[in-house]
Amino acid sequence: MSLIRAEQLTKNYVAGDVVVNAIQGVDFTIEPSSFVCFVGPSGSGKSTLLNMIGCLDRPTQGRLTVLDTDVGALDRTAAAEFRGQHIGFVFQDFNLLPVLTAYENVEYPLVMVQRWPMEARRKRVMEMLEAVGVADQANKYPAQLSGGQKQRIAVARALVASSKVVLADEPTANLDHATAMRIIDLMKTMRNELGTTFVFSTHDPKIMAEAETTFTLEDGRVLRTGR
Repeated sequence: MSLIRAEQLTKNYVAGDVVVNAIQGVDFTIEPSSFVCFVGPSGSGKSTLLNMIGCLDRPTQGRLTVLDTDVGALDRTAAAEFRGQHIGFVFQDFNLLPVLTAYENVEYPLVMVQRWPMEARRKRVMEMLEAVGVADQANKYPAQLSGGQKQRIAVARALVASSKVVLADEPTANLDHATAMRIIDLMKTMRNELGTTFVFSTHDPKIMAEAETTFTLEDGRVLRTGR
């Protein structure tokens, strides 16, 4: 049984009098416990696909199922609940809350969505901060952090709730080689131990080398699929 399945998936945007065909009738499947990459030039539709899988955007046409749920049929409230329970995100621009510390940003999904007890939250958050190498930055605010540190905080937040699916938009773009490999190894460990599926939008050959499946996109179409 596929974890994620797209059938004739289409997404159009209207910009004034112009219709932009961001995704044009694509089909693909993603299996459980896998590393998958969407690759292609800027504007090819990679981020649009991640946003639809993550219930941040709805298809114009076609069908998209995630964990046996037709996510395109969910209303805004149901989509938010589904996203909070099952999906983690690493956004390209981090999306950290500026009024929260690094610790509080990572803790946020456990408080607002999954409502973990306090001691369990504290232990889990510190484990994640330690795992990505920024435990010493726990009490700093995003404005006090470098781009690489913000990226690691964003990764920790995406992984903290042990989501079934983690969607990562250029997750290693702001990291040096050693830190990027550390993050990739952490994700592989979670995949192996917890069965987490990771779906990346990336240009990074280090991530591509770890992927079982790579979907190459151009102009909103899947041109080919490879290892």
